[in-house]
Amino acid sequence: MLESIVRCVALAAAATPLLVACGGGNASDPAPITPAQCSGSTCTNQGAPTSQPAATALCPADADIAKNTYLGGAGSGEVVSLNIDPTKMTYTLTYLASPIPAQSSSVSATRAGLTVTGAVQHPPSGALPTAAQIACAFQLQAGTGTLNGNSYTTAYNADNPPTIYVGYGVAGGGIPGATVNLQGDSLAALLFPNVQSRTFDFYPFLAFSSVSTNIADLQGNWNALLYHIVPTQSFAAAATTAQETYDASGNCSVTSGATNTQCDTSSSQWATDPNGSYFTSSNAPHIITPQFSGLATGGASHLILGKLNGKIVPVVVRTGYVNENLLTIAIDDESGIAMMAPATSLTSGSFDGSYIGADSNFAYTATLINGQTAGFLKPSTMTTQSTFTLDYTQTHPGLIGATDNNGNAGNVIAVGGLYGIFLNGEENGGVTSTSANSQTSNSPYFGVGALIQPQ
Repeated sequence: MLESIVRCVALAAAATPLLVACGGGNASDPAPITPAQCSGSTCTNQGAPTSQPAATALCPADADIAKNTYLGGAGSGEVVSLNIDPTKMTYTLTYLASPIPAQSSSVSATRAGLTVTGAVQHPPSGALPTAAQIACAFQLQAGTGTLNGNSYTTAYNADNPPTIYVGYGVAGGGIPGATVNLQGDSLAALLFPNVQSRTFDFYPFLAFSSVSTNIADLQGNWNALLYHIVPTQSFAAAATTAQETYDASGNCSVTSGATNTQCDTSSSQWATDPNGSYFTSSNAPHIITPQFSGLATGGASHLILGKLNGKIVPVVVRTGYVNENLLTIAIDDESGIAMMAPATSLTSGSFDGSYIGADSNFAYTATLINGQTAGFLKPSTMTTQSTFTLDYTQTHPGLIGATDNNGNAGNVIAVGGLYGIFLNGEENGGVTSTSANSQTSNSPYFGVGALIQPQ
């Protein structure tokens, strides 16, 4: 039955703007979001655009895209602000927090504080179903910048480039990747001689043009889906779910009856970060057992409170930390991303539709959800790659059970026109070969998507 549903919706989606509903609207009414006029640490003032876009627009007007800075998080454990100028066809990207090495000779010298600029181009004809959809997607070419007197150029693979899909109030897809090579660092090579270098074509990214700077907006009960990687453990990956309760001051506690025994998103009270309109919590918790537990300290959690369709969408990144000073050595390089959604019951059909986003396969994937049936599709052709089913029993409100066609189990959450999923298995052929090495595991699977077309 799913195949017939997929064919029908695929035809509709192919003829409908790919990003029309990234802000949660529909093809005839895209539901624009009031964007923030901000950049980095100035992301506090919020105001309406000079003019509302036409109802038939696929994405914001070029002028509105250019004047908005999107603040968000990446699967690399980075907090990033991104601006795209569709008139000049350029982008500016600033890494506000990062665990990714900026030098091949030091894993502790990260690209935090680096600003890179580069050109953007639209995907080539045929990459997406319609020319109008292609106009709302931007491929980020190799970017350059200077950090601590050293020049830096982002990694770039023309066959799998970082691509940002811009919608009303949200921008998602992939930001520039990097090569992580522990063997280029003499101390890291000594401690971890068997860890192979790995290049990532891009890192999955989710950002918002409007964010809340009021931590009280986090108050309530939440479900979280987390996905982390540890480079020093041969890039071991793990995903988990957590049920957490936050008070109005940003303190976390484990929700009664939760599957987790600790707060997995933060270990301490959230505090405003001096770098911008987001929050930081020190000594972030682990979801992967550290190899050297006594040295695994210093990692931080960062919280972006995205505002989308009248909803708060918390995104949390864990930023790993490495200190190579032998007197104060620390190896806490677990890094990753989490999406949170309210612990409120969801009914079958309440978030039906087609979604697009980036995933732990370092690929762009569309998802079709129709009640209890769902499937992963290729965005360019909307052809099915694999299927999964949804269970709305909800022992924990808002946490939907998911099982793929091979019997691998996981969970789904949804809020504000976004959805997150993890499955304990290999999906859609596994990790893209150019973002993998011989040690790479294809499981678990994690993805976040923005609504393309509601049903």
